[in-house]
Amino acid sequence: MKRVLFLCTGNSCRSQMAEGWGKALLAGRAEVFSAGTKPGAVDPRAVKVMAEAGVDISGHRSKHVSEFKDVTFDLVVTVCDKARESCPAWFGKAEKIHKSFEDPPLLAKGAKTEEEALGHYRRVRDEIKEFVGGLL
Repeated sequence: MKRVLFLCTGNSCRSQMAEGWGKALLAGRAEVFSAGTKPGAVDPRAVKVMAEAGVDISGHRSKHVSEFKDVTFDLVVTVCDKARESCPAWFGKAEKIHKSFEDPPLLAKGAKTEEEALGHYRRVRDEIKEFVGGLL
């Protein structure tokens, strides 16, 4: 079974959604994790839109990438540009790929309503699902 790490800066939204989709779509083929270079709290809107899609990430917590320094990964996927730039070198022989997704919290800043804000999260959620589903 492959080990996959989704890496983002805050480990609060995109990498959390990717971990959730990975666990749902890659079950039996991969162990899936997520982490951040500067972790914060899991974004409640990300939890909400993932639940709408049938994936529960409410029990997730943001993790610092250093928690995984002794784990051997087959694949490390950076999902934001800042994480790509600061991806730790100690991931060894893991294949590293980058797939940038827009930042839902940043996109939602200009939203006039909560529903409009959630629309940004839903779009990025669906893009992540498509990417993760075709990953392996």
